[in-house]
Amino acid sequence: MSETTELAEKLRSEGQKFIDIFSTLTEDQWKAEVYTEGTTWTIRNVLSHFVTSERGLIKLFEQVRQGGIGVADDFSIDRYNEAQQQKTKEFTPAELLEQYKSVRANSVTWVSGLQESELEIQGRHPFLGMTSIREMVKMLYLHNQLHYRDLKKVLK
Repeated sequence: MSETTELAEKLRSEGQKFIDIFSTLTEDQWKAEVYTEGTTWTIRNVLSHFVTSERGLIKLFEQVRQGGIGVADDFSIDRYNEAQQQKTKEFTPAELLEQYKSVRANSVTWVSGLQESELEIQGRHPFLGMTSIREMVKMLYLHNQLHYRDLKKVLK
């Protein structure tokens, strides 16, 4: 199995795991607070973050694949995340879940279409700094797993 196929499958299976988890949440669970430092984020905010960050990252990855440098030196993850939360504040959890399904399917398709050699292309990731597309893709699922660890604490 090629590395791009393995990465795409990891994204697909990890995405399905989150779809299954989010699909079972009650109305009260969606409102449970996960992060309280600075701006409070509920489980709904975390799902919104999954949608908006991945949507933006796949666009960034494609820009890097096409020869772009990646994010600007002065890029602020916090400013970006806050702006994206504002853009999605009217969406219901069900609407966000549908968006997540679509965004993740697009990510799987994008990764599946990469040539093995393109995994080596370097660009600036908002969190990792200068790195390869391979590491950027891996961070897509690692990022969600980090947040899931915090979600689990709230759901217990």
